[in-house]
Amino acid sequence: MEKKKEAAACFNPEEMTPQEALKFEIASELGLADKIMENGWRSLTAKESGRIGGLMTKRRRQMQKTKPDGNPDKSGD
Repeated sequence: MEKKKEAAACFNPEEMTPQEALKFEIASELGLADKIMENGWRSLTAKESGRIGGLMTKRRRQMQKTKPDGNPDKSGD
């Protein structure tokens, strides 16, 4: 039980990388933010983690397509 508390204590939303921020944003949209804040990322089921990962990939692809860098999208999606 102590390890769960320790994992949750390590999670600090204010010190996230952009990728972690996206991950947490999607988890929040799915209603998982409270679970993560209380018990850490390890408390998620495989289904929940997979859903977050899939939506992260989808969102990153959308951001790449709308990126105004002048380079055409070569992925063909």
